[in-house]
Amino acid sequence: MASDQPISRFPIPELADMPDDIRTMIETVQEKSGFVPNVFLALAHRPDEFRAFFAHHDALMDKSDGLSKAEREMIVVATSALNDCLYCVIAHGAILRIRAKDSLIADQLATNPFKADLSDRERTIVEFALRMTNDSGSITDADLDALRADGLTDDEIWDVGAITAFFAQSNRLANLSSMRPNDDFYTMAR
Repeated sequence: MASDQPISRFPIPELADMPDDIRTMIETVQEKSGFVPNVFLALAHRPDEFRAFFAHHDALMDKSDGLSKAEREMIVVATSALNDCLYCVIAHGAILRIRAKDSLIADQLATNPFKADLSDRERTIVEFALRMTNDSGSITDADLDALRADGLTDDEIWDVGAITAFFAQSNRLANLSSMRPNDDFYTMAR
């Protein structure tokens, strides 16, 4: 059952009225996924910010080295749940289920990440991301040394922090706009 609720508290421009590069990006995503994730539409009313947001998102989330794509999505789901961001928990939960090939992991992370079925490495990553979300000012050199001792590289540690920080911003924008997740995300990879 498709929702008839608005996807944002802010204006949603018509696709035909969007700048060419943004329209092309949205059409490409639609072609690949079969629908347009609401985040693209919700952010399109601010073209310069849209471009910067997705450039930063892609720089963090589309890397093929360091953290796996599933590990990156784990960070998003766990920290977005802590930040009460429905959009990111649901949308990135769907992506996580696909990338991890695990229909339970997103729900576990969103509900109680400390009881989720994670490897030691995944637990290290998620727990550090949660600490970054709750108390980034207390991070010390000793914390980074402990992460290195657990096998994370400096680039991976940076990525955990950068993804956590980026999605803190994203979560707040999604909450400000009351961005609704697409109904499609709820059933993906179940």
